[in-house]
Formats: sequence, C-alpha cells, structure tokens
Amino acid sequence: MKVSIPDKLYFKIGEVSRITGVQPYVLRYWETEFKIVNPQKSRTNQRVYRKNDVELILEIKRLLYKERYTLEGAKTKIKQLQREKKDMQLAIQFPNPKVVNALKAIKQELHFIKKILS
Repeated sequence: MKVSIPDKLYFKIGEVSRITGVQPYVLRYWETEFKIVNPQKSRTNQRVYRKNDVELILEIKRLLYKERYTLEGAKTKIKQLQREKKDMQLAIQFPNPKVVNALKAIKQELHFIKKILS
C-alpha cells in the first residue's frame, strides 16, 4: 500500500503519526534506536520532521512490521539502503565506472585513515 505524503516542508509528530500509522511514542523510541531519524526541534521544542524523515519512517515500519526484521537487522538494512542510494547518486553524477570505482577506493582509504586517527 503506497502512502501519500503531503507536499509540505515540515511535519509535526502528530501528522507523522497519522501519515505513517505509527504511534508518537514509537516514533520517539525509533529516534533513539535509529540515529538517522533525527527530527529538528522548533523554537517551542516540538519535533519537526522533513519529508525524507517521513519516508525513512515508512521504510523502517515496512522492515519491522512487514519484512519482520529485528531492530538490529532493520538498522543494518537501512544503512545498506543508504549506501546503495549514495552509490546510485554517484553513478548518476559520474557515469564512467572507472571514476566511480576510483572515488569508492578513495572513500575507503579515507575511512581507513579516519579509523587510524581515532
């Protein structure tokens, strides 16, 4: 079932709850478990979600409730999907596979250097 997300910049937690069918307390819990779900706070300290946050919550819900992933499994899958999305964006920007492979190698080396320095 495809969920229609209104074309807005920001959503309050109650709106996200209605759109996704996930209770607000569950959304708050998922924020603690999935660090990538990180809504901003308004001046009145209310959670403010963006459209991509809502899409991510729908994906988490699908993984947990339909695909029956555990929390850890869903975290791993979300990270994998994020990497694939970045790789696809990179491939669109640089259609030459040699360039993409070179950039991936550079990225791996930088991660290795970062790990050494940490």
